Amino acid sequence: MAAEVLRKLVAIAPTHCHLLITELANSVQNLTKSAMDELHIFGEAEKALHAATPPDGASILRVLQALSSLVASIDDKDKDSRILSENEHAAALSLVYDISAALGPLWLELSACISKIESYSDSPSSSSSKSPISRYKTSGVMPPLPAGTQNILPYIESFFVMCEKLQPGQYGVTQDPGLAAASDVEDATTSASQQKSSGGALRADEKHLAFVKFSDKHRKLLNAFIRQNPGLLEKSFSLMLKVPRFIDFDNKRAHFRSKIKHQHDHHHSPLRISVRRAYILEDSYNQLRMKSTQDLKGRLTVNFQGEEGIDAGGLTREWYLLLSRVIFDKGALLFTTVGNESTFQPNPNSVYQTEHLSYFKFVGRVVGKALLDGQLLDVHFTRSFYKHILGVKVTYNDIEAIDPDYFKNLKWMLENDISDVLDLTFSIDADEEKLILYERTQVTDYELIPGGRNIRVTEENKYKYVDLIAEHRLTTAIRPQINAFLEGFNELIHRDLISIFHDKELELLISGLPDIDLDDMRANAEYSGYSSASPVIQWFWEVVQSFSEEDKARLLQFVTGTSKVPLEGFSALQGISGSQKFQIHKAYGSPHHLPSAHTCFNQLDLPEYPSKQHLEERLLLAIHEANEGFGFG
Repeated sequence: MAAEVLRKLVAIAPTHCHLLITELANSVQNLTKSAMDELHIFGEAEKALHAATPPDGASILRVLQALSSLVASIDDKDKDSRILSENEHAAALSLVYDISAALGPLWLELSACISKIESYSDSPSSSSSKSPISRYKTSGVMPPLPAGTQNILPYIESFFVMCEKLQPGQYGVTQDPGLAAASDVEDATTSASQQKSSGGALRADEKHLAFVKFSDKHRKLLNAFIRQNPGLLEKSFSLMLKVPRFIDFDNKRAHFRSKIKHQHDHHHSPLRISVRRAYILEDSYNQLRMKSTQDLKGRLTVNFQGEEGIDAGGLTREWYLLLSRVIFDKGALLFTTVGNESTFQPNPNSVYQTEHLSYFKFVGRVVGKALLDGQLLDVHFTRSFYKHILGVKVTYNDIEAIDPDYFKNLKWMLENDISDVLDLTFSIDADEEKLILYERTQVTDYELIPGGRNIRVTEENKYKYVDLIAEHRLTTAIRPQINAFLEGFNELIHRDLISIFHDKELELLISGLPDIDLDDMRANAEYSGYSSASPVIQWFWEVVQSFSEEDKARLLQFVTGTSKVPLEGFSALQGISGSQKFQIHKAYGSPHHLPSAHTCFNQLDLPEYPSKQHLEERLLLAIHEANEGFGFG
């Protein structure tokens, strides 16, 4: 209501904007001190959380929401015609800066308050052995947050409104690159209380870093709030979608499902197909390839010819399962296994399959339709192919899963001076090209850049060479197949919707969480530098036992490159050269290093950590953050 009133006032009397902003700024100033006192009390004792709902946090949130609506209204009006003079713009912007500066100490107090609450809840003297947040980490089941915890939610929402809506860049002031750039910052040392020398406010990039630091530090509580109220991601927590690495997978998945349901809530005619089991690929392809995008969004019902079963959901699940197995069978020539023989990517030799690109578009539609329907597929792609689906650039690290020896050579190039050592040009000769294209018979020399045969690889340009090699091996050689797949997939699943996931999460979204038998995994583990009785190994299995199902899947992905568990169990785990059990090797060096992995050998390099707690912290950090956690060091 207030926002609508402000928009009308701007439309009627735009020159009064300065007065409106001044009044809102004064309101913020008046509320800030009492709000800080309130947060300080909340951080002192757990019982303070059960006080009556505080007025100050909610009041500050309303004021900031009104201010953001006012600023947006002015900005919208200015797109059509300049309603404020340059001096008026500068004065309005200065007031927004002043509000930002005034609230800086409040955000620091908010962060301190949350830390105290978390510390108190986790302390041995606490009335409960573990806080809800701690219990979630070990059990995977998030109990309701204490009712009083909701009292700090308006403050968090206010902080996000400030970071997202009220930042320099309004009124035509150029901003630094967006929040996506800030997502790569690991240690945002800029304090929320730092001020700009002129105007006394945070610069745009400083606000971004303050947001990143706050969200990283308090991600458990933020995700607990989202888990309790998923609608927050649509509203006041929407800024987190721009840096989705702070959002837990289950919250991303719930958001994805909600958006899918919202987009396709309107009526679509049923989609009925009738197939023969022996020709499930051909029949499905022929019946679905000519359907429009809107037709494909209808509720799918499947009939297996010659059978009396009525599809109440079970036949559809069976159709997805059987069809995915046929699509990825080697006889179909569409996909090929690489590395450990459990992950797939497009087969360059699919050109020998009639209408192969039309089939790839069909497969893209099937995978997209499965996500649309909430169905799981019995397929695991290579890490690089998941990146193609997400529109993420592949890197030379992704080559390891396909050709570890070649990856090792590239890694050596990058880590050593190659001056007068290697005789390479920006081209690939016919023999090497034949190997890259999986034994295709008709190949020619390939230039990575125009005139590449005549350009030598030097110490100065070797990084460009490695990037181009990775792009060629993982993309160019199968570009037509990738494009056809994405054409079908993006008809049903838009990239901006799927982009909140990273490659490992996309695997879990498409294939589901694996059923990991830890007893079987432990019984089929092999050690080097450790023994089964070593304290670090004992701690390792105790820590993994406490993991949620999602984190167990992340560990399996980290070590083996995929979440797929062989049907025969871990005794049948495959490596680059055949059967290869789960390996844990002792990593020599600093005990502060993260664990690393060699996915082609199913090998985890685990430092000798001084305590179980330290091992748990470093292992969780590795499987959650070390997306390029490969190496031959």
